[in-house]
Amino acid sequence: MPISTIPFPDFDPVLVTIGPFAIRWYALAYIFGILLGWVYARAIIRDERNWGGPAPLKVEDFDDFILWVTLGVILGGRTGYVLFYNLPHFVEHPLEIFQVWNGGMSFHGGFLGCVVAVIGFAMIRKIQVLSLGDLTCAVAPIGILLGRLANFVNGELWGRFADVPWAMIFPRAPGGPIPRHPSQLYEAGLEGLLLLILLGLMVRAGALRRPGLIVGAFAAMYAVMRTFCEFFREPDAQVGFLQGGATMGMLLSVPLFIAGVGIIAFALQRKPSIDSAGKAGT
Repeated sequence: MPISTIPFPDFDPVLVTIGPFAIRWYALAYIFGILLGWVYARAIIRDERNWGGPAPLKVEDFDDFILWVTLGVILGGRTGYVLFYNLPHFVEHPLEIFQVWNGGMSFHGGFLGCVVAVIGFAMIRKIQVLSLGDLTCAVAPIGILLGRLANFVNGELWGRFADVPWAMIFPRAPGGPIPRHPSQLYEAGLEGLLLLILLGLMVRAGALRRPGLIVGAFAAMYAVMRTFCEFFREPDAQVGFLQGGATMGMLLSVPLFIAGVGIIAFALQRKPSIDSAGKAGT
């Protein structure tokens, strides 16, 4: 083992087992990501300084939205993984599509699932779609942060070969005891913590007064951060490297970045407006 290698703390992916049921760290990451995001979103809604007046939705609206966004994340994330990362396998084993406890979620698919949930819920409640999207994206990095930490605990989604002092050997990684980048921690730090801080600063600066600005910033910044981290992350074995050394994560981030920039431009062209009833103007 290289002297510069840090031993990987080989965690048990299962926190506790109660009879036939196992509570996994990965499941807890989803649960606490949603709960903490919900608490943060309620605080944002209540602070009228963020909106320049009454928020375009009520706390009770977001309370009811939690189930929608949860289903959007799970169904979209799983569907994205099936379609983007392992379609031939699932065509041969269709029942495994529903075995989400075995892992296999796609951020980009989960993001699209959230988009569907936001549009559907906003139309039913007659809430400004972009404002609900802004609020959802402002709190989303909490879930990303916890999810990437759970990936690290599981010893999955490991990085490429590394000769840096903080390289680690992941016991379940193929290719033997090779020192690798702890890319899960890179993603947790950039796509989770840093993105959360940057979006929080934008919220405090009044970005929510321009519907869509947070959505666009989230999409564009996540795409850049994810693409950067992909240079240190080992691609999924069943997908491998694409043409020119690109990865599927990089490829999926391209349309996300373009959409983000377009939404930012759209949001900046509009004047901030909130009507007397607390509904964002169209």
